[in-house]
Amino acid sequence: MKTTAVRLYGTNDLRLETFELPPIKEDEILVKIISDSICMSSYKAAIQGPNHKRVPKDIAVNPIIIGHEFCGEIVEVGAKWASQFKAGEKFGIQPAIQYHGTQHTPGYAFPNLGGDSQYAVVIPEVMEQDSLLHYSGKAFFYGSLAEPLSCIIGTFHAQYHTKPGSYVHDMGIVEGGSMAILAGAGPMGLGAIDYAIHCDRKPGMLVVTDIDQARLDRAASIYTTEEAEKHGVKLVYLNTAGEDPVGELMALTDGKGYNDVLVFAPVP
Repeated sequence: MKTTAVRLYGTNDLRLETFELPPIKEDEILVKIISDSICMSSYKAAIQGPNHKRVPKDIAVNPIIIGHEFCGEIVEVGAKWASQFKAGEKFGIQPAIQYHGTQHTPGYAFPNLGGDSQYAVVIPEVMEQDSLLHYSGKAFFYGSLAEPLSCIIGTFHAQYHTKPGSYVHDMGIVEGGSMAILAGAGPMGLGAIDYAIHCDRKPGMLVVTDIDQARLDRAASIYTTEEAEKHGVKLVYLNTAGEDPVGELMALTDGKGYNDVLVFAPVP
């Protein structure tokens, strides 16, 4: 089957090409990709090329399809997976497969599997990790956003706190505590604001910073202080482009500081 895809050949060397996908094997699945959201990590892979830790060194002769936040429909199922997946059903994917401890990942390392393509071949490395996911949502773009949102949710759960003299790690953000999301008016920051307000373990105060007032204003129009207050969260948007951003941040906590600080900088 022919597909058209964006392939990475080297540092800043992306090419839109049409080529032939091989017939699937009994342990593979052919998929049609409907949506692929663009991640800054894909940009990083493009500018680093083979120097990126997830990208193979030989992409000049064996290019990879870029894009890892994708969702679509299953076209053909190899015999090994016929009892688990059917042609016509929708799918999502967990690209961080951690296959045998390697960094190889869809969208970075494989010649026939990436999101910026019309069709792709899901390979055994993905299937054996249970990383091809059944998806029943109404919109494909929601399925694409599952990966970045899982990063946000994982961050909240991976936070931990300790007390002096104790080796016990209290996992998760401090419930009812003070949280700062720095450089938080970009796409991942917006997702973090949403989760902080609406999750089951919320901060008492959430301060979101940026140095671009237009971005802060947009964030404030999407996630309003009134909406946050309904869920028990005091939400503050702060422009830290001034002369004393640290002082302004500390003043909001009466000098006590923050229990949890997350950085979601989308730009240099």
